Amino acid sequence: MSWHVLGAGSLGGLWAARLARAGVPVKLILRDQASLTRYRAAGGLTLVEDGQANLHPIAAETPNHGAPIRRLLVACKAYDAEEATAALAPRLAPGAEIILLQNGLGSQEAVAARLPRARCVFASSTEGAFREGDFRVVYAGRGHTWLGVQGERRTPEWLDDLHTAAIPHQWTHDILAKLWRKLALNCAINPLTVLHDCRNGGLRDWPQEVAGLCTELAELLRQAGQPDAAEDLHAEVLRVIDGTAANYSSMYQDVAQGRRTEIAYLLGHACTQAERLQLKLPHLDDLLQRLREHLTARGLPVT
Repeated sequence: MSWHVLGAGSLGGLWAARLARAGVPVKLILRDQASLTRYRAAGGLTLVEDGQANLHPIAAETPNHGAPIRRLLVACKAYDAEEATAALAPRLAPGAEIILLQNGLGSQEAVAARLPRARCVFASSTEGAFREGDFRVVYAGRGHTWLGVQGERRTPEWLDDLHTAAIPHQWTHDILAKLWRKLALNCAINPLTVLHDCRNGGLRDWPQEVAGLCTELAELLRQAGQPDAAEDLHAEVLRVIDGTAANYSSMYQDVAQGRRTEIAYLLGHACTQAERLQLKLPHLDDLLQRLREHLTARGLPVT
């Protein structure tokens, strides 16, 4: 069965290239005819791995192509996920599976609610990749991808495709714990790198600010019913800062390139949930306000 990949950016391109070179059938869904024309002119998708660039002439099409979709990997930004997948609704085969590879929380539930007849699988990845140019992706950091349907222990057969493609992964029946944990890590690191204009390792100069955020984020996780995700959060945040010291966070890169950030699905979602739970988290609230002011000053959206 063919994989359709919506979003030929960093992680979408990384997955598509690895699936294709392993002989797994895969097709890219590009935004429009103009994107498809540029893609064909480029000759395909280039993956740069360990300094070596390889071109993969993966088949590509536009959303209105018409052929049925049975397995869809959604790798676009969180703020685009709901509308982009809804536009493909007429093409989804009965019982189609949608693997949602978005940052933060909120977009996954929105897609699932919009497409109730599809089977939505949530995913959380620590792999690092970035776009070096149109249809050119650099694999920047090996990591792991957790996948799951909350409460479901039965593993799908298509995990064999990920094994064949050497995509490190594991199925979990508690995917929400993984997503909450990743949300907290992102909230503790990404906004601060934007505000302090630094690489991840630069946050070593702000230990008290990082510690204060971790304390509040751990409390939010516990009150949200995710105690496992709260365990040793501060220690893991420090490990991530050290382990990715030379990297710029994804939010930093978005702001630096004048792109919309995923603030609403990261820090915004955390603060909304805290308000729902009637939690007073002053460090998080202050961080959100400062980040919004920073984005507004640069003409970027704050939602």
